[in-house]
Amino acid sequence: MNGFVDEQLRALLRVLVSASLDGERTSLVVWIDTAFNGGLTIPRKQIAELGLSKQSSAEAILADGRSVELETFACFVDWFGKTYETQIAASEGEYPLLGTMLLDGYRLDINYAAKTVKLT
Repeated sequence: MNGFVDEQLRALLRVLVSASLDGERTSLVVWIDTAFNGGLTIPRKQIAELGLSKQSSAEAILADGRSVELETFACFVDWFGKTYETQIAASEGEYPLLGTMLLDGYRLDINYAAKTVKLT
């Protein structure tokens, strides 16, 4: 899986997601966040656009140490040739975040000089 480094030096990948197993896939540009040990967070605006179904809520500890409850939604993610049903957390941020849970077992190479990202 190949991505890119943008002008703000964010390491980004494109991930295909949908609201159902056989639903239309939408390409999301996600920011790789190695300080986030979850899978995916998606901004509320994009959750609404994707038509994701609310499932529950989950406790999360933010980078500043605060504990918060985040709403979770059902989402299907295409990941290395397979489609997985997963829960994603709603965020108030501007960008979807991809955490280390999805990176586990893979090699992440970020080349800032070449502005490339490679996940194998």
